[in-house]
Amino acid sequence: MYFIQVRSYYNYINAHITLGMLQDAGINCHLTDENTITIHPFLSPAIGGMKLMVYKSQVKRAIGLLKEAEDGPANCS
Repeated sequence: MYFIQVRSYYNYINAHITLGMLQDAGINCHLTDENTITIHPFLSPAIGGMKLMVYKSQVKRAIGLLKEAEDGPANCS
């Protein structure tokens, strides 16, 4: 399998919220460097944080879902 980095996170909670959202939408994804940062948080800036990796054929959909989540709910008026 071939995965592409979509985002990086320095905050464990934000990383897992995003990961869960994508997995619930059926996106094949995972976090890398999570264990290293959990054990040694001071290494996070040196290794670029936790990386959200998404399967290559689902990157476009994942980015769309992330953008939609950032923009917030659609205007209902």
